[in-house]
Amino acid sequence: MLRIEVAERRTRLGRRHRLAPSSRAADAVQATESLVVLHATDPATVHLSVAARVPGSDVTTTESALYDDRALIRMLGMRRTVFVAPTPFAPVIQAACTDDIAVKQRKLLVKHLTEAGVSPDADGAGRWLRAVEESTATALTLRGSATAQELSQDEPRLRTRLAMATGKSYAAQPYVTSRVLFQLAAEGRIVRGRPLGTWLSGQHQWSPAEKWLPGGLGDKPPADEARARLARAWLDSFGPGTLADLQWWSGWTLGQTRKALKEVEAVEVDLDGTVGYVLPGDEAPEVEVEPWVAFLPSLDPTPMGWKDRGWYLGEHKSRLFDQTGNIGPTVWADGRIVGGWGQPESGEVRFQLLEDVGAETADQIEAEAGRWTSWLAGVRVTPRFRSPLEKILSQG
Repeated sequence: MLRIEVAERRTRLGRRHRLAPSSRAADAVQATESLVVLHATDPATVHLSVAARVPGSDVTTTESALYDDRALIRMLGMRRTVFVAPTPFAPVIQAACTDDIAVKQRKLLVKHLTEAGVSPDADGAGRWLRAVEESTATALTLRGSATAQELSQDEPRLRTRLAMATGKSYAAQPYVTSRVLFQLAAEGRIVRGRPLGTWLSGQHQWSPAEKWLPGGLGDKPPADEARARLARAWLDSFGPGTLADLQWWSGWTLGQTRKALKEVEAVEVDLDGTVGYVLPGDEAPEVEVEPWVAFLPSLDPTPMGWKDRGWYLGEHKSRLFDQTGNIGPTVWADGRIVGGWGQPESGEVRFQLLEDVGAETADQIEAEAGRWTSWLAGVRVTPRFRSPLEKILSQG
C-alpha cells in the first residue's frame, strides 16, 4: 500500500485549496469548486473564504456571483448545514444529502406540531403542515420574493407556536415559520436569495426555486450516483482522507460512505498506519508549492474538511474550536495551523501565533494581517461561533 506522508498532504492542501500564491483561484466560482462547497452558516465566511483565495476579490464580486449571475447558490447540504455551492452541482448535493435530511426533518416537525396541539395525531399534523406549506409556497410565488415576516402576514398559520423542551430551563415557544421555510428549502422548492442587510446579515429574501433559476435546481441524479459524484469531488479536493473523514463531512451512514468509495474505485493508501483513500490516478506526489501563509475565517471549508485534524491542527484544538466543534479564525503556514486571529472594536486584524514559525514566516504573517485589515476596511466580523482565542484577540 502506498504511503502518503503528512508533508505531501500539506502540499496538496496548499495547491488544491488555492492557498499557495501560485495556485490562487480566478474568481469566487473557481474558489468554491476547488473546495466542493463553502460553509455559509455564518454569512461572513463565504466572503472571507473567497477573499483568502481570489486576489483582488471583494464583497461586490462575490455577491454578483451569488445574486446576479447565480453561478453560486446557498443551500442546505451535508450534515444539515447551509453551504454555498456551484449552481450546476446543486442537484448532486440535493440528491446525495438534502433529500434524506428533508425526510427526517419532516418527521421531526410533524412530531413537534403534534406535541404543540395542532392535531391530536401525526396524520392530522402532517396534513396541516402540507396545507401550510402549499399556502406559503403560493404566497411566495405571488410576491416573487419575500421575507419570513412578509410570508407570515400572508399565511397566519406560520405564527403557530411550537412547545420546545417543555419544563426545561431552556424551554421555548418559537413560531413555526422558520421550520416551514426550512422544510420547503430542504425539498428544493424555495431558495435563499439576497440578504436583508449587509453581507454580514444572516436573514435573506426567499424566492421560488423556479424563479431564481430556470427550471429550479435542475434534474437530480439517482441518490447512489449522486453520493458517488459527491465522494469523487471530496476526494479530488480533500484526498487523501479516511472513511471516517468522508462519513463525517458528508453526514452519510457508514454503509452509504463505503458504497460511494467503492463506486468511485477509491484507492487505499497508508496515512501513518491508518487506511486512507485517493481517486484512481491520484497517487503521485503533488507538485511542490512555494512557502505560503493564510488567514482563514471561522468555519472555513479547509479546516472543516476532515474529521481527523491532527496532521494540520497539532495541539491547538482547545484554543481554536468552540465546545460544539466549530473552528474559529485561524492562521496557516505551509499547510498547518499556527495561530488564530480576531478583531477588536477598532477593526484591525490581530493575531497570535501558537508555535514558533521562524522570523521569515512571522514577517509574512504580519504582512498578511495588514492586508486583511485593509481588506476589511473597518468592518468588524464577529464569528457566529466564537473560539477561546478569537474572544481574547477581540477584546479592547
